[in-house]
Amino acid sequence: MIKVFLVMYMCSTTPGNNCLVVPTPIEEFPDVFECTRYGYIYSNDIMKTLTREFVNKYGAHTRFVCEKKQTV
Repeated sequence: MIKVFLVMYMCSTTPGNNCLVVPTPIEEFPDVFECTRYGYIYSNDIMKTLTREFVNKYGAHTRFVCEKKQTV
């Protein structure tokens, strides 16, 4: 059985800062479509919690990937 997993990152354009994995309320999805939809929605929710000043100062942004994995 193939399942799709969401991996969300919080990133910065500040030199030396690495992207960090952000836990998400839902991590497993039935297909890439649902994972991608949720990734954009959750990314927007995260961005709403950040101030304009913080985002502009650190270049804060989110990234995500929906990975297909074979499960037993």
